[in-house]
Amino acid sequence: MGWVLSAFALGYALAQTPSGYLADRFGPRIVLSGIVTIWSLFTALTGAAFNYLSLLIYRFLFGVGESGAFPSMARASFSWIPLKERGLVTGINFSGSRLGAAFALPLMAWLISAVGWRNTFYILGGIGIFWAVAWWYFFRDNPEDHKGVSEEEKAFILENRQKPVKTENNLNASILLSSPNMWFTMIQYFCSNFTFFFSLTWLFPYIKETYDIDAMQAGWLTSLPLIGGAFGNWISGYFMDFLYGKGHWVLSRRLTAIIGFALAAIGLIGSMQMESAMGAVLMLTIAIFGADMTLSPSWSFCVDIGAKNAGVVSGTMNMAGNVGSFVTGLAFPYITAWFAASALVGEGQLFATKTDPFFYIAATLNVFAIFMWLLMSPKKPLLKEAVS
Repeated sequence: MGWVLSAFALGYALAQTPSGYLADRFGPRIVLSGIVTIWSLFTALTGAAFNYLSLLIYRFLFGVGESGAFPSMARASFSWIPLKERGLVTGINFSGSRLGAAFALPLMAWLISAVGWRNTFYILGGIGIFWAVAWWYFFRDNPEDHKGVSEEEKAFILENRQKPVKTENNLNASILLSSPNMWFTMIQYFCSNFTFFFSLTWLFPYIKETYDIDAMQAGWLTSLPLIGGAFGNWISGYFMDFLYGKGHWVLSRRLTAIIGFALAAIGLIGSMQMESAMGAVLMLTIAIFGADMTLSPSWSFCVDIGAKNAGVVSGTMNMAGNVGSFVTGLAFPYITAWFAASALVGEGQLFATKTDPFFYIAATLNVFAIFMWLLMSPKKPLLKEAVS
């Protein structure tokens, strides 16, 4: 099961930078319409899986298809969103994915019991294709091209959005990977996703089996951390824009992320001390709230330093982050099994439970990410402005 879950994350990670390049090159309108259609088809095909290998392939290609979603949104944000509003808009964007996942946990438990797991995937695939058609019809890559935008609003956007500038050269892999800023943001996002992806994969079975509760109860309980993540996105976005409005550009990104990583570490450690399912879930809600507080500053940071190349920059960061997701999907079952086996053969009981080592590792990564943010600056763009 760990490999099934991680196959998606691996495909998602590997295609991030190419999909970000496509968003920069062709625009988020056509790219998002295409990739949502592709991932919806592979969502439906998951329901048609006929053996383990086919399931792995469909999940991997599903991840490849979905990879361009957030890089495309980052590129749309550069064109549409005034700089002073970027934090909150990014937070609202990511909160949608958290609320979708939160409501999916109990809803899918009901839908699977009503129509079966295969039909559930077919239904979800159909919903995605409907969204892709609507996006193509309503969205335009630039506010200047959208007939539904008033002249007043259009003028406001153009005046207040980040200005594209002429640069000395074009962004390439050498420039991207020689930037300390780029490496720091990739590492901290790996740490963030290592925590968050647990809530999308192993949290449900962990709570259900550890505290011996039924599937519906586990579904409702494990939706709480994802709802907490949505609030984390909103609050971090608002807090970041507030600090930016006070003239603290660097602090708005850095402090928001540091608070988020600190809360994530505290919540993970605290969850191990709880004796009830509700207590553990509440502490993990704090952890996911904190992990999601790091998203708005992370993606805003990519737009800050990437500008017109925001798609490929954010895609590269998200690639590293989803390597963290891939590792999480496998680390939890393998670490748990290893420590369970160690206890059985009498090698000593170092931890209270066999799952504790995973949570300690995740907490340590969150603390390490804090040090990464102390070295990052949104005022250091990847490309230098050309001298006129």
